[in-house]
Amino acid sequence: MNGDESGESNPEPEEFIALEDFTGSGAEQLSFAVGDRILIHDQSCADWWWAEVEGRYGYVPSGYLHHPDAEVEDGWQDEEYFGSYGTLKLHLEMLSDRPRTETYRQVILSNSTALRGKVVMDLGCGTGIISLFCGRLAEPAAVYAVEASAVAEHTERLVKLNGCEGVVTLFKSRAEELNLPSKVDVLVSEWMGNCLLFEFMVESVLCVRDRWLKEGGMMWPSSATLSLVPCQADDDYSQKVEFWENLYGLDYSCLQPVAQEEFFSKPKFSHQLKPEDCLSTPCDVITLDMHTVKVSDLEKLRGEFQFTVERRGTLHGFSAWFSTFFQSLDEGGPTLELNTGPHSEPTHWKQTLFMLDAPIPVEEGDCVGGAIILHRNPVWRRHMSITIEWRKKSRNEAAFSEVKSKRFPMWR
Repeated sequence: MNGDESGESNPEPEEFIALEDFTGSGAEQLSFAVGDRILIHDQSCADWWWAEVEGRYGYVPSGYLHHPDAEVEDGWQDEEYFGSYGTLKLHLEMLSDRPRTETYRQVILSNSTALRGKVVMDLGCGTGIISLFCGRLAEPAAVYAVEASAVAEHTERLVKLNGCEGVVTLFKSRAEELNLPSKVDVLVSEWMGNCLLFEFMVESVLCVRDRWLKEGGMMWPSSATLSLVPCQADDDYSQKVEFWENLYGLDYSCLQPVAQEEFFSKPKFSHQLKPEDCLSTPCDVITLDMHTVKVSDLEKLRGEFQFTVERRGTLHGFSAWFSTFFQSLDEGGPTLELNTGPHSEPTHWKQTLFMLDAPIPVEEGDCVGGAIILHRNPVWRRHMSITIEWRKKSRNEAAFSEVKSKRFPMWR
């Protein structure tokens, strides 16, 4: 042991932030989670430091920690992020997504009269399709199309090709460096990522909202929800875990725990959840009001759930997806919805699957309760982790089982 538990070996401990989860393997090794604040009392050893975590003392691996004052070369990974949107690959995927693109077209079309004379900003406009919808389907005073990636070169040509250069002006700029002729009446953006927040483009949207949206202006989407459901995933479990039970007459079962860790420690993006694999009615666990939510709110979001199982089956995990809502500019007008769930037309987001460590048999009438926590990575700002806590109560039992939890990094 290095020093006593009062930390007298170093009277001025330094605070570090955990970059990853760590599970200590010995009595003197501390466990911690990404984002935890850790006080370091002794750094005399290069690889293991004497530390304090929530009143507990022990050794922690230095490579898992980051000093808050240390510079990160690119915590937003902007070069990689904007580079990926600078080619047509992702735009092909997004524009081929008819439910997504048609929803935005319908929003503009259904508000075409109310948009007359308004100033609209299309943030992260990509190839400019929402801006072109505005220019062709409505009569706004101006549309400010904002795009930071290299695809903006093509967007400028598309604006002219579609005869919208008189109303649509392209601004090749990052949101945080934007300089516009005026504030806007409507701020529209397609900022959503997997599990709603991944990539955290939403922060740029909120910063622009606070700086450039007129008082009483409209946000599209106006609100967003994250939904969750307990589900079966027989194919995933069979193909990734049960596969190792017996191969060509040989016992490979010792690899099942390895497979479980390798394939199910992170969420599965682009999972196509079958409606019949939902074990309960889905519920909304997190809601964002895009007119009032603050950037600081995004650091940690928590939502609770309680499901009643509607049929016998196997609980392999939970699936999540999002919906966005577009309020009408006309009082009493219809609110339009883009739903990326399993009961709606498939989108390029599909759903996100979170597999538990072991399947749980369930019966009709059983209850599954718990919480989901979205924790933004404190260093790599486009990433987050999702922790799911759950417990089960059989229909003939009075009390819930012990709470279990699992953390899923997306991706760091």
